Amino acid sequence: MKVILKETIDTLGIVGSECNVAPGYARNYLFPQGKAIEATPQNRKIIEQARLKFELQIAKEKKLAQEMAEKVKNIECTIKAKVFEEVRLYGSVTTHDIKAALDAQNVTIERRSILLAEPIKLAGEYKVPVRLYKDVEPEITVKVVPEEKTA
Repeated sequence: MKVILKETIDTLGIVGSECNVAPGYARNYLFPQGKAIEATPQNRKIIEQARLKFELQIAKEKKLAQEMAEKVKNIECTIKAKVFEEVRLYGSVTTHDIKAALDAQNVTIERRSILLAEPIKLAGEYKVPVRLYKDVEPEITVKVVPEEKTA
């Protein structure tokens, strides 16, 4: 089913774009939430008239994302984990752990915006990209350090 987005949705596209989605997804989520409308000729005309407003909104969102990227790229978060053999972790560090460490520093980033290719399984320092907007992906530094052993 073709729909026209009224909001930017990371997995689908930006405001005003036309995309194909499953009919159930449109009917049960996008339409009731007001995130999209059906792509009919009449709705296309309405969206075309509102395109200037959408372009302004996109420009504002991108500018905001770039400003946030400047702040985020200097962020360093340290995660303590249990290790054996000095570097290998008992478990792994995932996006949940990184989000928790960022929340502790009062940095609000959605968990799904943290682009960790695979869980971290070794202690060390890693550069992890964070998607703030379509083309805005600054990297944060994640340090995984061994937890202090208590005797």
